[in-house]
Amino acid sequence: MSDPAPSPPGGVTPAHRRTVAKVVTATLVTICLVTAVTVALLYRHYDRNLHVVDITPELGQDRPTAPPVTAQKGPVNILVMGSDNRDAPGDHIDDLTGIGQRSDTTILLHLSGDRRRAYGVSVPRDSVVDRPACLGTDGKPISPPATAVLWNDAFNIGGPGCTARQFEQLTGIRIDHYVVVDFAAFEGMVDAIGGVEVCIPEPIVDPQHGIDIPAGTRSLTGRTALNYVRARYTIGDKSDLGREKRQQAFVASMFRQVLAANTLADPLAVTGFLNSATKSLTLDQDLGSLRKLGALGYEFRHIGLDHIQFLTTPVEDYPPNIAHVEWTASATTLWHDLRADQPLPEALLSGSVDAGHVPGVSHRRRHHTADAYGLCT
Repeated sequence: MSDPAPSPPGGVTPAHRRTVAKVVTATLVTICLVTAVTVALLYRHYDRNLHVVDITPELGQDRPTAPPVTAQKGPVNILVMGSDNRDAPGDHIDDLTGIGQRSDTTILLHLSGDRRRAYGVSVPRDSVVDRPACLGTDGKPISPPATAVLWNDAFNIGGPGCTARQFEQLTGIRIDHYVVVDFAAFEGMVDAIGGVEVCIPEPIVDPQHGIDIPAGTRSLTGRTALNYVRARYTIGDKSDLGREKRQQAFVASMFRQVLAANTLADPLAVTGFLNSATKSLTLDQDLGSLRKLGALGYEFRHIGLDHIQFLTTPVEDYPPNIAHVEWTASATTLWHDLRADQPLPEALLSGSVDAGHVPGVSHRRRHHTADAYGLCT
């Protein structure tokens, strides 16, 4: 009997190599398939979370015309509204109770046609305005026009459709998309990214509303973060303008955290944030899928954090009631420049907050002083 052929060095035969190659290939194919299926299922899951509502009939037939496209693509105007239920447990943070759904927050997000800058313009909820008629889903009036009424009454009467119509009629800016953010899901968004850093210039103690935050740069999570952005009568100058400043700084800091490398590299953080965010959103049909949201976000990938600026509509005291405010002549300039998609002048941006330099957070200051609104300077 002849001796068997000697084994190759290391004892690995060609047949063994082929077997290992098949196993590795099969494993890689399986991983790819599982990943693809998982991504597809996640997309379907997140898409089902979104609440899509067409408010087009509620905007009427007398809408502002869209601006001419002077860049490769035109500007995009998104009206963002924050909504909560005042009768839900723990939601009586600003002493407004028993009136059901209400919107404390209205922000116009203007994304420029050249995709190089973005402005978030807050509209004070206590602004006294002349409201146009609110329309129903059939386009017929559900509430007559009214003079010298508060801005946020529109949301009570007709929800996001009435608020968007009010904004268009008073500013001449055509809204391309709208988003309503449910504050009930806001906590999950903050917690998913490990909290949001804010600067607290002075201790905030309000046992009635569960707020106890020491001074300094703090990472706020959950209910504490929600109470902080909604509190009015226990922080700073106790005005609605002060709350808007805090909201702007908080959102700017949140932008930084979401886009931070440690967040984007953490699958649990990303999926948790997306899950909470999509649960919290009501939006129009042209923006109502994760793919469409992602495509819009991708268009603005070249905007640096310091070119995402947050400001407040210029206002002054309303003489009949100094607890309310009215828009100034500078507000007319603001709406004109946004309609024309022009960079805003420094005079309008004075006191604005950008996502690249959040007060007291970006530079990790050891000592803080408070401005009139209770923000770090």
